[in-house]
Amino acid sequence: MEKPFILVVDDEPGIALLCKRLLMRAGYEVETYTDPRQAVAYLGQQAIDLLLVDIRMPEVDGFEVIQHAQRLQPDAAVLIMTGHGTVETAIRALRQGVDGLLLKPFGQGQELVDAVRQAFADHQQKRDAARTQALRPLFSVTESLLSETRRDKLPDLVVNAIRGHMHCAHAAFYQKDNSSQSLHLSASQGVLLHDEEENVNGLIKQVDSSGSPLIINSSGPGSAFGKSLLTDLGLGAVILLPITRPNFRIVLYAARNAGEPPFRDSDLELFQILARQAAVAMENARLYAEQLDYVRKVEESQKALLQAEKMATAGRMSASIAHEVNNPLQSVQNCLHLAGRDDLPPEKRKEYFDLARTELERLMITVQRMLDFYRPGSTAQRELDLVELLHYVVNLMSKQLNESRVRVEFDFPTKLKRIVAVSNQLQQVFINLILNAMDAMPGGGVLKISGRSLTDGVELLFLDTGPGVPAEKQKEIFEPFFSTKDRGTGLGLTVSYNIMTAHGGLLELLPERSPGACFRLFLPLGGTK
Repeated sequence: MEKPFILVVDDEPGIALLCKRLLMRAGYEVETYTDPRQAVAYLGQQAIDLLLVDIRMPEVDGFEVIQHAQRLQPDAAVLIMTGHGTVETAIRALRQGVDGLLLKPFGQGQELVDAVRQAFADHQQKRDAARTQALRPLFSVTESLLSETRRDKLPDLVVNAIRGHMHCAHAAFYQKDNSSQSLHLSASQGVLLHDEEENVNGLIKQVDSSGSPLIINSSGPGSAFGKSLLTDLGLGAVILLPITRPNFRIVLYAARNAGEPPFRDSDLELFQILARQAAVAMENARLYAEQLDYVRKVEESQKALLQAEKMATAGRMSASIAHEVNNPLQSVQNCLHLAGRDDLPPEKRKEYFDLARTELERLMITVQRMLDFYRPGSTAQRELDLVELLHYVVNLMSKQLNESRVRVEFDFPTKLKRIVAVSNQLQQVFINLILNAMDAMPGGGVLKISGRSLTDGVELLFLDTGPGVPAEKQKEIFEPFFSTKDRGTGLGLTVSYNIMTAHGGLLELLPERSPGACFRLFLPLGGTK
C-alpha cells in the first residue's frame, strides 16, 4: 500500500523541516515549500493526499493556497496550522471546508501526527457523506433503466442519466457487440471526443483495451496531451469508463465545460455505479429479447404440433368421411341419370331433381365440416355453447361412431354456462377424447358425456365403458409420443392438454372412476387475455 503524500507549506524553514521529520517518522511521504507560490505550482503537477499549510504567510496567505488546492486537487484533505488561533480564523476555515486546525507551537510530535490522522479521518467522513447523498437519486435511475426491455432505447436513457447525475452537459454511449470489432456511437448529447482525428479516437480505444477508467481535468495533475485536448474542445473535465461483459463491451463518456468543477474520485465512484446499473439493464434487455424469441418459437411449435395432430386425426377419420361423401355423390348421379330419361313425366323429373339437390346440400355440409377441421383455425376467442359444440362434433363423427358400435349418451342440465374460448381448438379436444374412447372399446360400448356449471367455469366428464388406463401408465398419458395403442401418434392427449392449459383450463384423468377411463375438463368462463 502506498504511503499517504503530504505537502507542507510554511514560510518558516524550521517549522517546515520539523513537520517533515515528524511526519516521515510516522510513515508519510512529505514534500515541503516555504514559498506558497511554488507550492501552488507544485499542486498543478503532483497529486497529494493532504495539504498542511500555515495561515499567516507574506504575499500569499494560507487560505489562498487552500483555494488553489481545492480547485486543482479537490479530493485532497486540508489541515491548517497557525500561531494566532482566533474564532474568526476557525469560522473562515470551516466555511472553506478545512478538515482540521492545529495551533502552534506543537511541542510534541505526537500532537502533529494525531492532528494529521484526524484530518484524514474527518475528510474521509465528509466524502462518505457526500457519496451517500449522491447515491440516493440512483435508486430511481436504476428502476427506470431496469424497467426498459428494449435494447435500442437504453443508450439514450443512460446518456440522460449520466448528464443528470454527473452534472455535466456532455455524455455519450459507445458500444461494441460480439459481431463487431470496433466501438460505435449508440447515443450522445453535447461535445464528443469522437471525430475525424485519430488521436481523439485513440483515447476511447485506449480505455476500451485497457479496461481501466480515465479522468482528465484541464487543471491539476495529468498529461499535457489530455489537458491540451480538453482546451481545444472547450471542455474542463472528462471521464471515460469501460464496461466489459461476455456479450458486449461499452465505453461511457461524461464531460464538463471549461470553468466548471473538475471530476473528483467521488464522481468516478458514482459513475462506476451508474455504469454497472447500465450494464445490468443491457443484459436484462438482452435476456428479455432472447426469452421473447424463445416464447415465440415455442408458440409456433405448439401451433405446428396442433396442426400435425389435427391432420393425423383427420387421417383416421378419412375412411368414414369417404362414405359420407361417396353416398350422396352416388345418389346425385342416379337422380340425374333418371331425370335425363325422355319418357319421364315432368313431375317425376322434378322429384329426381329435388332429391339430387337435397343430396348435394348434404354433401356440401359434409365437405364444409371437413374443411373446418383440416384448415388451421382462427385463434380468436368467442362466446360458446358447449352443449351445441359437442352435438356438432358427435354429428360430424356419427358415421365412425356407428361403425364402431359406440353409443354416445349426453347428461346435461337444462342449461350450461356459456364460456369464452377458441371454437376449433375445443373441437380438436373433443374429437381426440372421442377417438380415444372408440379405440378403447373395439367391440363397442357407451361413451357418456356429462357436464355441470361451476361458480367460475364449466366441468365436462368423458366416461367410457372400456378397460381404463393401466395404473402404471396413468402418469405418462399426457407426455408427448406416449401411446397405449399400436397405431397411435402419442400426441392427441398432449395437444389436448396444451389447448386446455392455454385456455386457463384443465384436462386430467380421474383414476378413481372405473371401470373405464374418465377424463375431466374444466374451462373458465372468461377465457384467456
